[in-house]
Amino acid sequence: MTLIDLAKRQLTLRTHRIHSMPVVVLMPHSRCNCRCVMCDIWKGNRNRQELSREDLAPHVETLRKLQVRWVVLSGGEALMHSNLWTLCELLEELGVKITLLSTGLLLERWVSDVVRWCDEVIVSLDGSREVHDAIRRIPRAFDQLADGVAALQTAESTFRVTGRCVLHRLNFRDLPNIIDASHTIGLASISFLAADISSEAFNRPGGWDSERAGEVALNAQEAAEFERLVETVIAERAADFASGFIVESPDKLRRIVRYYQALHGTAELPKTVCNAPWVSTVIEADGTVRPCFFHQALGNIRDQPLAEILDSPAAVRFRSELDVEQDPICRRCVCTLNLGPLESL
Repeated sequence: MTLIDLAKRQLTLRTHRIHSMPVVVLMPHSRCNCRCVMCDIWKGNRNRQELSREDLAPHVETLRKLQVRWVVLSGGEALMHSNLWTLCELLEELGVKITLLSTGLLLERWVSDVVRWCDEVIVSLDGSREVHDAIRRIPRAFDQLADGVAALQTAESTFRVTGRCVLHRLNFRDLPNIIDASHTIGLASISFLAADISSEAFNRPGGWDSERAGEVALNAQEAAEFERLVETVIAERAADFASGFIVESPDKLRRIVRYYQALHGTAELPKTVCNAPWVSTVIEADGTVRPCFFHQALGNIRDQPLAEILDSPAAVRFRSELDVEQDPICRRCVCTLNLGPLESL
């Protein structure tokens, strides 16, 4: 990072106008090929939407000026896009790091293109074979994921594939097996987060009612059981924490326990430390621009330039008034980003 880059990032944090934006999350395709218990994206599969090259091309120069360094292809399942690689071709011009988030079901089919255009893949892993398949509600989902990881590593032995796991009521007891499975299928690391049960993100307009949330969140007794299990994992998997194979520190893993305990009033919600609205943006498959997955839309790139959306009066006001330690959406957030001024990605 140059001194100019650093100065621009600091200016953004001070003025709430975007002078530097290191991270962009693109949701190229709205559909998903899984039917996960803790996510409702798949319920909108009939309403197919995707970002086209024509949608993105007018905004590439803005991404360049804002010094974007990292583009995350999220979803839905990005590999369901009719031609994802035309978007990657545009992004390659910027010299950015491209990370693909994937269910893993289509990796083997697109292995050569993934290796050609992406710098790394993060797969969603929900458990050992039977648990993963039950949560994904797709036959052989685990095996297809494992085959996809193997295909990537065969194509390029140094290609980095990591895992991310949402821990919730249906898989928290499988935590030790999830770590074992991550080793077995050859992931470079595994990270964990709690399930979002309170926001409207992931195709949940109006949010979940208490009954639906209760299908995913741990109850008070399960949260106590989870706390004991986490302490056992911390004690028995010291090498995995020390090596970074488990990305979270022991204290960060304990935060997931506290999150579920807080839902029942037996603990305080963990303190939120996040600057996502100042260092990143999310662009959805229909062109909607958000400061993060969870907050309200700022505009649409099909209607106006990205630069105008990011620095509109409403967007600047949102950032200037946002207190992440007190905002109710931020307080219950399970997926934070905190990029320090010296971090270069």
